[in-house]
Amino acid sequence: MSRTAEITRNTNETQIRVAINLDGTGKQKLNTGVPFLDHMLDQIARHGLIDLEVEAVGDLHIDAHHTVEDTGITLGMAVAKAVGDKKGIRRYGHAYVPLDEALSRVVIDFSGRPGLELHVPFTRAMIGTFDVDLTGEFFRGFVNHAGVTLHIDNLRGQNAHHQCETVFKAFGRALRMATELDERAAGTIPSTKGSL
Repeated sequence: MSRTAEITRNTNETQIRVAINLDGTGKQKLNTGVPFLDHMLDQIARHGLIDLEVEAVGDLHIDAHHTVEDTGITLGMAVAKAVGDKKGIRRYGHAYVPLDEALSRVVIDFSGRPGLELHVPFTRAMIGTFDVDLTGEFFRGFVNHAGVTLHIDNLRGQNAHHQCETVFKAFGRALRMATELDERAAGTIPSTKGSL
């Protein structure tokens, strides 16, 4: 069973194409025009073992807001399509990831109900030219279109780059766990309701 998807999403603000393979090896081809976002998407691919291609053209002459948010939206749409009816997946995933002094925890549920709890007390407002507020915009766009509940907590950290990187690495690991096929639950929906 192929668990791949390709989504193209065009608006007046952005033109974005995302292609994924949930059963990949972490290969990536990323070009969003926002270098730090590319770096974070690389963490998702490598640590989630997801093959990921992202091409984005956005209104960066204004700022990176639309590009980052719409990349999260399009990635969410692609994940939802690739995971399909969710038969046989583990549904839940979690990860703790450290990077030097920083430590983050991410927990995800492919519940079909979008929800985001984001608690990251960034120690500064900018990571280079990247506005840390856009981290929330990315994940909000993702959950609303992937139909997942996502809890993100940065438990400690003093370097904002490290804080953000642990979040994205942990997200990749949690996403991998939740979307993995469980041999013991093959062909079944992981819910007492019978649907997600």
